[in-house]
Amino acid sequence: MRSIPFSVFLLLLGTWLSGPARAQRWPADTLHAPAAALPGLYADPHLAAFGSTYYLYPTTDGIAGWGATSFTCWSSKDLVKWTNEGVILDLPRDLTWAARNAWAPAIATKGGKYYFYYSAAQSIGVAVADRPTGPFKDPLGKPLVAKSQFRGQMIDPMVLVDDDGSAYLYWGQGQCHAVKLNPDMVSFDPAAVIEFKPPGYNEGSFVFKRQGKYYLMWSEYDTRDPRYSVAYATAASPLGPFTKATKNPVLKGRGVVKGAGHHSVLQVPGTDQWVVAFHRFHIPDGNGYNRETCLAPLRFDAQGNILPVDVFEPVKPTKIKAAGKRR
Repeated sequence: MRSIPFSVFLLLLGTWLSGPARAQRWPADTLHAPAAALPGLYADPHLAAFGSTYYLYPTTDGIAGWGATSFTCWSSKDLVKWTNEGVILDLPRDLTWAARNAWAPAIATKGGKYYFYYSAAQSIGVAVADRPTGPFKDPLGKPLVAKSQFRGQMIDPMVLVDDDGSAYLYWGQGQCHAVKLNPDMVSFDPAAVIEFKPPGYNEGSFVFKRQGKYYLMWSEYDTRDPRYSVAYATAASPLGPFTKATKNPVLKGRGVVKGAGHHSVLQVPGTDQWVVAFHRFHIPDGNGYNRETCLAPLRFDAQGNILPVDVFEPVKPTKIKAAGKRR
C-alpha cells in the first residue's frame, strides 16, 4: 500500500476536524435547541399568570428597525400549548401620540384592573383593561414617561406590585430608572425617580421578589449582538440599592442559541417553581430583528442565588393548581 505525503495527511486531517466528522463530536445540545414557545417571530416576552391561565405579552418581531405597530396576547393552561388571543393594543387605532415602535410590553394587576405598560415611539405608555386579554384603552392620551424626559431611552417598562400593594415602575435603556407609582397605577412623582446603572446594564430591566429578597435583572450588550445576555443584582428593598451578583450572566446563548436575553420571570402560583421567558435569534437564520420567544426553568441555590439557565432545557407542562397558596 503506497503511503501519502505527510503534508497531504495534515490537509486531510484538518478537513476532517473542521467538517461533518467534527460536528458529530459536538455535544448534542449545541446543535438542537428546544422549539420556540410561540410560532413565528416574537421578542421581549413578558410572562404572567392570572387565575388558572398563563399569558405571554411579546413584541412582534421580524420588522427592520423594530417597527411593529401593535401588541398581541397569548394564553396557555400548561406553559406549552399557546393560543393567540389577538391584538390587544393597536397603536394607530388606539393612541393619539404614537403609531409605531411597539416594543417590550409588561403587565400588572391591581384592584381588579389590568395595566399594560409598553414602549411606543421611544416613550412609555400605559393602557387599562378589565381582562388580561383586553381590549386595552389609553387612560392618559399621552405617554406615562415621555421621550427624553430622563437620561437614556424611555423604553422597556416593568412593574412590580409588592406584597403590600405598592407598585413600582422600572424602565430605561442605557440608564435604569425606578419610581413608586401612585395608587392609580398610571402616574408618579417625577421628582421621586431614582436613576442608577448597575455594571454592564443596558436595557430590559425586570424585578421580582422571592423570600423577602428583591432581584433586579437586566440585559447586557445590544439585542443585535450574539452575546446579548442577562445578569442580576439583589437588594433588601424594591428601590435598592442593588448589589450585582458575583456569578453573572445567568442567561446567555450557547451553540446554536444566540442573543438570549430580554426576559421576564414568573413564579408558578402556589409553588417555588420559577420560569424564565426570553428571546433568542431565530434558529437557524435569525438576527436582532428576527427573534423568537422561548421558555426555560429558572432555579436558585440554597442561598437564593440564581443558577445559570440551561437554554436547552424545555419547560414541562405545568398547570396552575386551584387555590394554591403562594410561598
